Amino acid sequence: MNTFIYLSVLPEALIASMLSPKEFAEYMATGTRKRTRGQAVFFEVDQDLARNILPSEYISKRCVRKSDGSPKSSVYLSVYRVLEHLPLRALKNLFLVTEDGRILELSKSPYDVKTEKTIQLHLYQELCPVTPIIASSLAPSVFAREMTSESEQVHIPKLMFVELMLEQLAFDPVHGSAHNLPYPDIGHLRDCLIILKNEEGKSRKTVQRTFNGTLLYRTCTNGFFVVSKDELVYYPYPTLQQLEEENYDFWRSF
Repeated sequence: MNTFIYLSVLPEALIASMLSPKEFAEYMATGTRKRTRGQAVFFEVDQDLARNILPSEYISKRCVRKSDGSPKSSVYLSVYRVLEHLPLRALKNLFLVTEDGRILELSKSPYDVKTEKTIQLHLYQELCPVTPIIASSLAPSVFAREMTSESEQVHIPKLMFVELMLEQLAFDPVHGSAHNLPYPDIGHLRDCLIILKNEEGKSRKTVQRTFNGTLLYRTCTNGFFVVSKDELVYYPYPTLQQLEEENYDFWRSF
């Protein structure tokens, strides 16, 4: 049986498994006899491109069938600074999993900066290795470059994030309707966006310092970004209409 390598994002970990991506997604979301439930976000990792950081002997020794013949579900290889040391080119498809095990598989695609809307405000959920929600006046590619630039006082070697919907608040944080936005403290979000719009020279404002562990899939827009100072890997996210038409089970689950 094949051995797979996965980069779990929630929480960050490098994991070896004998389960296929679909089986691993269900295992991570719904557990086994523990009956745990929760979202999972993970990448399949290209083992050839990540060979230098993989403990091959340890994987061969530990990732083997159990005494009853069933496959080994997970062998944790690392839980610290995993994304930082993993080559971005080694990331294969991205899997988003609902708490009841419904799966959306996303593939990499070139990112066209010409499609970015530079005149509006943005909201980003950082996912790995840090997890605050950040409001910003910067378009995704510029935000990525600023967050990973060594010239910045505060920067991260690598970062995964997704843009969240703001709808009318992106253009008018004072009077714009927030009727369809499911965020818990809209007043605070408005205040952060107003500061960004009115305070010259300020490009980022922390909206929420800690992640509650649940990504609202219906608020994701544009796509998922994994970036370093020199690279940007992009996974486009379908529109809600596309999800409803093409992956109804996933859409219905959130």
